[in-house]
Amino acid sequence: MTLPDVLMVIAVICIWSLLLVNVVLIIAGYLYYIEGENKPVPDIRGEPPFVTIMVPAHNEGKVIGKTVESLLALDYPHDRYEIIVINDNSSDRSAELLAGIQARYPGRNLIVINTDSVTGGKGKSNALNIGFAQSKGELIAIYDADNTPEKTALRYLVAEITNDSSLGAVIGKFRTRNRDVNLLTRFINIETLSFQWMAQAGRWKLFKLCTIPGTNFIMRRHIVETIGGWDVKAIAEDTEISFRIYMMGYKIKFQPRAVTWEQEPQTVKVWFKQRTRWAKGNIYVIVKYCKLLFHPSARTIRFDILYYLSIYFLLLISLVTSDLLLILHALGYVYTTIAGLSTFLWLLAIVLFVVGIYVTLTTEKGEMNVSNLWIILLMYVSYCQMWLVVVAYGMYHYIRDVVGAREVKWYKTERF
Repeated sequence: MTLPDVLMVIAVICIWSLLLVNVVLIIAGYLYYIEGENKPVPDIRGEPPFVTIMVPAHNEGKVIGKTVESLLALDYPHDRYEIIVINDNSSDRSAELLAGIQARYPGRNLIVINTDSVTGGKGKSNALNIGFAQSKGELIAIYDADNTPEKTALRYLVAEITNDSSLGAVIGKFRTRNRDVNLLTRFINIETLSFQWMAQAGRWKLFKLCTIPGTNFIMRRHIVETIGGWDVKAIAEDTEISFRIYMMGYKIKFQPRAVTWEQEPQTVKVWFKQRTRWAKGNIYVIVKYCKLLFHPSARTIRFDILYYLSIYFLLLISLVTSDLLLILHALGYVYTTIAGLSTFLWLLAIVLFVVGIYVTLTTEKGEMNVSNLWIILLMYVSYCQMWLVVVAYGMYHYIRDVVGAREVKWYKTERF
């Protein structure tokens, strides 16, 4: 067997191993959704606990008003929750807009913390630590500044965590509010449903594991106090704090009926910047925790460490290797005897990709239509390939920031 053959076999094995893992997660996630259809959300046990909702915001004047209004309209007892908006070093009209909302709701627990470049301006994690210092809730909920949660979202999250002492946090689902704007937002909508929420459901079903998504989740106050707050160096603060919750011996549950709607990027430029930040942030978490892979205390996070290592390193290298070998084979520069088999497996992977997403969309009302079939196919050959560039670019930026010892700052997604 030639060297190109050996490299191709290794790449194919790696790609298909990860593909099959995701197929298993989709099947398990689908079963979790089906089981949940006939299972009511539990009632809150005892008196509704006092909840602090924190909203970190930096130059979010375009969306912050609608977000705060939706939080004020939650069907949770109004005297049992407070809203803390951390308007962090904003240079737009956010402070003025938030003051206007406070004036219209004088009897509500709406607190606005306005920081400047001295007291804040150092990223989402730092803003959350500032807000937490003034919070009173025994439960802490987080919503991003572009979110409009459904009225029942908070009540469902609280109900889950009060009924199970083994839960350190409960996450809800976020949906794409602007999914019909253009082709990119339709891609993002499908990606969110398939590769985030169906995978989350599958991981909970199989391993009782979930990763905090950064918004629409609730956690116990004493956890934040015990771990010393959010890691200010972490861009992907949601993944990082998830790992620390696991290490404390708690579980993180997914409740798909707790729904919030958020605005997704509408241009490739904004999308690329956001996803590069995600990739860089997750690489930071991988590097921080991979040394614990075989440590007894990290038993609960072992699957996630391996999963992230595989997605961000192994899959990237395998895809680049196989694609490069197939291109060089077609051009006549190298020869591999399994090029035909690789092509067959590539076509089979597309079929599994389409079927997996189709199964996912059947669980969401209004998502199954004929137009989505060609969008799924187009997504595979375009949107999914862009992921390779995002991960590579995110890795470059992570290395650059580590070498340059750059300070963490706000990586804000442009709003529309």
